[in-house]
This record gives sequence, C-alpha cells and structure tokens, in this order.
Amino acid sequence: MASLSKGIPEEGGVKRKLTTAICVAGMMVSIAACGNGESGGSDTGADAKELTVWLTVDAQNNWPELVKAADAAVKKKHPGIKINHEYYGWPDKNAKLDAVLATDKAPDVVEMGNTEMLGYMVKGAFAPVDPAKFDNSDAWLDGLKASVTYEGKTYGVPYYAGGRVANWRKDVFAAVGVKSTPKTYDELTAALGKVQKKQGKKFSAWYQPTRDWYAAMSFVYDAGGSIAVESGGQWKGNLSSPESVKGLNEFKNVVDTYMHGDKTKDESDRYIVYGQGKSGMIFAPAWEGATAAAKENDKTGKLAGNVENFVMPGPSGKNLPVFLGGSDLAVPVKSDAQAVAAEWINAFAGSSGQKGLMAKGNLPNNKTDLATLKDDPATAVPATAAESNWFVPMAPGWGQVEKAQVLQTMLQSIGTGKKSVEAAAAEADAAIDKVINAN
Repeated sequence: MASLSKGIPEEGGVKRKLTTAICVAGMMVSIAACGNGESGGSDTGADAKELTVWLTVDAQNNWPELVKAADAAVKKKHPGIKINHEYYGWPDKNAKLDAVLATDKAPDVVEMGNTEMLGYMVKGAFAPVDPAKFDNSDAWLDGLKASVTYEGKTYGVPYYAGGRVANWRKDVFAAVGVKSTPKTYDELTAALGKVQKKQGKKFSAWYQPTRDWYAAMSFVYDAGGSIAVESGGQWKGNLSSPESVKGLNEFKNVVDTYMHGDKTKDESDRYIVYGQGKSGMIFAPAWEGATAAAKENDKTGKLAGNVENFVMPGPSGKNLPVFLGGSDLAVPVKSDAQAVAAEWINAFAGSSGQKGLMAKGNLPNNKTDLATLKDDPATAVPATAAESNWFVPMAPGWGQVEKAQVLQTMLQSIGTGKKSVEAAAAEADAAIDKVINAN
C-alpha cells in the first residue's frame, strides 16, 4: 500500500482476513425493517446532540489533526453537539463491535477494513447511505466502491486505499546487468532468469509464497478470469474457466521457476524472509520492501537504500491488477444520529480529508486525487499500480469461502504439485459453490 509503515498494511490495519459468520449477536434486524431510509439523504438524527465515532489507532497515532478538523466542521454546523471518540486496535475491534451492536448503544460512525464490510452488510448491521452526499463518490476507486456496495445499495464510504507493488534489490539485479526496473512482463522474467541462474536454487529470484491468494488472483484477473461470477442473483465459482486456469498456470510458473522456499507458506512473514537476504524480489504491499530494509529486519546489512518499488507488469501486457485494500466508514443501522454521522464522515473523508491522508502517505479513495499522485516520483508507483485493481466477490457467503481457506488450499495443491491446475481449480469451484450463496 502507499504507506511505508508496517503499522498500516494493505487492508487498513494489521492484516485482516474476512471473518464470516460475522454474527452480530442477537441482531438479525434487516435494513428494510428499520425504516430509516438512506442516512446520507434522510433527516434521521439531523438534530442529534451527541455523536460517537469509532476509529482504529491508525487515525489516533498518525493523523489526529484530521479527526479534529472533521469535529470542528460538524460542531460549526451543529453548535453544542458533543463528539466522542473511541480508538481500537484491529485485532479486537470487531469483537467489541459485535457485542455493542446487540445493544442500544451502537456507535454512530465505525471504521471497517474493506474486507470486513461484506459480512456486516449481509447481516443488516449498517444503514444505507446516499453516495451523492459524499465528495468524489462518482470517482471512488472501483475496488473500494465494490467493498461498500451490496445488492445495489451503498452501505459505507471509502476512507483510504492500499494496493501492491513489486519491490526488488537493485544490487542483485545490477550484478546481472539489469539497472532499470522492467516495463513489461517479458523484461521482468528475463531479468529474473538471469538472477536465478547466477544465484542458484538456494535463492529465490522472486520470493512468492504459494498460499498468497492476493497475488495469485491478480494473475487470474489479469488473464480475464475471476474467482466467481454472478448470474440471476446466484454466484458460482469461476476458477476452472479457461481464463482463470490461464492465470493460475502463470502463477504456478512463477512459483516453480523463481520461488525456492517452503511451498506451503503464506505471505505473513514475507518481509522477514526478504530481510534475510534470501530473495531478489517480492510482490507485496508497498510497506513491505521498506520494512524489510529497516535496521531490525535487514539481516544482510545491504537492503537499506538498495530496495526499489515498481509497478508490476502483467503477462497480458497491461499492469497487473492488484487487490485493493483499505478502510471504509459506516453508520450502524441502530445509530440515532445517522444524518450527522454522514456529515462527519464527509468532513473526515471528503475532499479536504483526502488531501490530509495523502500527505500522510496514504492512497486516496478516488481516481481524481489518485491521478495527482502519479506526477510525484515519491508516490507515482503505488498510485499507478492502484489504478488497475480487483476486489473479492460481493456474495453473501464469500466469508465462508475465506474461512475455509479454499483459495489457499487450491494454491498449495498447485504449488506443491499435489494436483494439476485444472483439478485443483475444479475442486475449489465445487467448494465455493457449496457456500457462496449462503447467508
């Protein structure tokens, strides 16, 4: 992602998986039953005297002035209103949220990782909002827009984004005569081939963890495939389609050719492995290269000032589509201050807020602001990479797919040679089909 801090990875906080069966305990109320309409366009709670905002510690630690500015804007319009703030770490936020949503003390604004939104939208935990009431909504990044949209309604507002970039060691590639980052996939694989030949098979020219489904699905989408498709209101696994199989075959080629580490691992410690000097390149959230080069992680003493991000080219000839993570802001359906909550969100994540977030090293929530970052060498790579993006299927049972680690199991079977791409993909589709339409 855009930030170089390990504290702000791609999904907006400590790396999160979509946990489904997100049962908002005791709260099976539907949006329709609430009769609140669209909070961004209704007067529900327009005269509220108090507002409670839940954010993660990222805002508290890294951009508290933006929170104060949003408060000031709302207080100017609503003199005398009291605004309360609570801050949570990513690991414990959802348990606290689930508990409070079962009561009548729900917060009015809550920050969610964008991969967390779906389960709550399916359960009816958030009120719909009118996108027209929020700055730049017509230019929201596609992946972020998808994360707040369910069955044609919008249930949140994108806050900031994060994507993936390639990162390599300049010294390793310079040693084989490659002194500039590749612009095409052929240039990349040619450079990787030279490094692999020179370093031998105890070294990974490209350390690409086998179970890293974020990277693998980028190859699938680049080839024109997808995880699942929707038709007539029903979702069906699509990994065994010719296009998806083509992408999976290329991912397998990468793992077979350049990855000489443990073929059963995921990406959780990739930056540590990179810092140990065991690889020449990674494809990861933008913070990982810099984190690997930090003094505490650079076990070689050679990475500082020697790692370089670049936009990952895809086999299709276009930039490789990246999983677009980030954070969203939502209004719980039980809030009695929905209108003012929507005003606070727009003050915080609207035009002025996006400028402040970009100044802190984050990618904005919209294409208009993202385009301005492409002109600055310091931000051009993550901004350009984020232009081509994908997001998970917004299906009611998607969380069950993640919970069962269907994609990781498929990729490990492919990477270790246990199963052919076609067999593993067909098995994954069958597993997906069993749960993806379940509410």
